Amino acid sequence: MILELETSSEAEGDLLAIWLYIAEDQPVNADRYLDKLQEKALKLAEFPDLGRDRPELVKGLKSFPVDRYNLYYQITDTKLILVRVLRADRDTTVIF
Repeated sequence: MILELETSSEAEGDLLAIWLYIAEDQPVNADRYLDKLQEKALKLAEFPDLGRDRPELVKGLKSFPVDRYNLYYQITDTKLILVRVLRADRDTTVIF
């Protein structure tokens, strides 16, 4: 069963910040990279167990790496909720 993909407002903000950062030099690449992140999120909605459990951050949270970023998500019975999209080198214990 493919889950419905829902994006939190925090993740929307993360994606916008990523796009703006890349678009400073390469607007076309910014679009492509956001497309890549969206494709990975949709793949996770199809195969949600691909991600790594992150109980040390939040109960029920999972993460999946995409280049220098991690997709953080939670799963319900019908949805995959994209919670945050953060650089892999960020201190996530402070954020979560």
